[in-house]
Amino acid sequence: MRRLGRSGVRVSPLGFGGAAIGNLYRAVSDEQAHAAVTAAWERGIRYFDTAPHYGLGLSERRLGAALRAHDRSAYTVSTKVGRRLEPADGAGDDLAHGFAVPATHRRVWDFSADGVRRTLEASLARLGLDRIDVVYLHDPDDHLDQALREGYPALEKLRSEGVVGAIGAGMNRSAPLTRFVRDTDVDVVLCAGRYTLLDTSALADLLPAAAARGTSVVIGGAFNSGLLADPGPSATYDYARAPARLLDRALRMRAIADAHGITLRAAALAFCAAHPAVASVLVGARSAAEVHDCARQFEVAVPDAFWAQLRASGLLPAEVPS
Repeated sequence: MRRLGRSGVRVSPLGFGGAAIGNLYRAVSDEQAHAAVTAAWERGIRYFDTAPHYGLGLSERRLGAALRAHDRSAYTVSTKVGRRLEPADGAGDDLAHGFAVPATHRRVWDFSADGVRRTLEASLARLGLDRIDVVYLHDPDDHLDQALREGYPALEKLRSEGVVGAIGAGMNRSAPLTRFVRDTDVDVVLCAGRYTLLDTSALADLLPAAAARGTSVVIGGAFNSGLLADPGPSATYDYARAPARLLDRALRMRAIADAHGITLRAAALAFCAAHPAVASVLVGARSAAEVHDCARQFEVAVPDAFWAQLRASGLLPAEVPS
């Protein structure tokens, strides 16, 4: 287990991302979701991430139910604030936001102090917990001023009161996360998709800033939403059809991985975990089989010769740690 920044909160090096069990893109049953969380526990995963956004609260409810059988002190849960859920008429579905669930609620962007507290209280109820270990400001890209002016101080107060153990921000862009690292006292930031085998942009700003400040980084999107898991003509990159140039890069990387007797998935996970500022790598899984596969890949020792060949081929920058 690794400590998040200067907090007392610890996370496992491999974490479970809860978007998929919130019916991301397609439905999974309660039984499948429960089996996925149970498999994560069996593989030694003790860090579980979720958010109200994931399935309009479904991910939080399922995660809380699956973890209820375990000692509360043995695992770490993170959730997010910034999208407050309000009841809706329930007509239609939520697929416009990516989730195969009925539209029972609508999301309201709210990074106010009151919004943060109300959102967190609702998350506690859905999870069935009396405390949250880590709370992130979720995707405040277009609300950065309010998030910094109101949302962050609210989280800081909750941390000082002992209501939460660690605080941070989670985004898909590294530049605003770097601002949080430099201008606030966050313990951790969650960076999705910007430090992968195909996109090392966080190395230019976020990762060195985090290392200098002693702020932890959690990496999400290690497979760039699918391309690095299974590169092919229908593969997705950042939730859209993968561009041809990136598909070509991924296929070349996979060929080199094959030559060294490893999978591209193993390399993708190892790459994210190798940077000294990274505390945990989240994997989103919708089934027990996917969890077991990710855990096996994470345990693979990727040979130095593989990294050397990637660099020699121009597929990986020379300065990237591995």
